[in-house]
Amino acid sequence: MGKAYYDIVGSDNRWGIRHDDDPTGDYSSKEAAFEAACAAASNAIKFGHEVRITVPGNDGSGTNLGVITN
Repeated sequence: MGKAYYDIVGSDNRWGIRHDDDPTGDYSSKEAAFEAACAAASNAIKFGHEVRITVPGNDGSGTNLGVITN
């Protein structure tokens, strides 16, 4: 079967999901983008695809969930 790779991409304030080199979505946090990727990955698993989800770590310049705070 095929492969379904989902990469969470973005920065503080806006996040998306890159799937098949095509960035999609507009999420307000890294966590929201991850949850959407998990839902898509769940469907891919049902079709027998290999699934991978990658989420960037905190590089020290933002918050852990990728949102702007005061």
